[in-house]
Amino acid sequence: MNPNVLVVEDDRALCELLTWNLSAEGYEVRSTGDGEEALLLVQEQAPDAIVLDWMIENVPGIEVCRQLRKDKETAQIPILMLTARGEEEDMIRGLKTGADDYVTKPFSPRELLARIEALLRRSRPSLAGSVLQWGDIELDATSHRVRRGGEPLHLGPTEFRLLRYFMERPNRVVSRQQILDGVWGMDSDIDERTVDVHIRRLRKAINRPGETDPIRTVRAAGYAMDVN
Repeated sequence: MNPNVLVVEDDRALCELLTWNLSAEGYEVRSTGDGEEALLLVQEQAPDAIVLDWMIENVPGIEVCRQLRKDKETAQIPILMLTARGEEEDMIRGLKTGADDYVTKPFSPRELLARIEALLRRSRPSLAGSVLQWGDIELDATSHRVRRGGEPLHLGPTEFRLLRYFMERPNRVVSRQQILDGVWGMDSDIDERTVDVHIRRLRKAINRPGETDPIRTVRAAGYAMDVN
């Protein structure tokens, strides 16, 4: 069964462009330009991913995102926020509200498709290959093995999940709460400071003297795994 994507965009021409590109890649696509209708469509049939514009009719995209994250039935749906609001404060607000990714207009359709594919790995791992690559770091999700420069790395179960979470979201800034939800689960009572502890352990496990640290700390926002 092909993955289902809901496009919420009130610019008709852009909505048609997104629908055409997604359909050409084999996705099943539904679309609306109305935030209230978007919430109803999600209730009728939960999509595998949502492309959500910030400025839409009736209910703003940021509020649609907030409501979906509050409902345990829809909290895990990957959301890519698509907007002309490119200021850092807007990006941080969108991520803290629960968006998994944030793309500003204008954008490359190819890049957007690549980001949607990456998001789908979260909820539909079978859609993606089992081996993830970052530079000289290779993670095999099937065998639970990690190598850097061909040499095996020894990671604990939590650090393995944490590294996989980052590698599935290259160049994306993710908040500590998003990491908690994605690695430990939405119902976890673990404190956000635990994320920092495990990221320190992960860095120690994957970085050797002279090697580049792929994990970047983003002040007041969270972390990102940078891919050149």
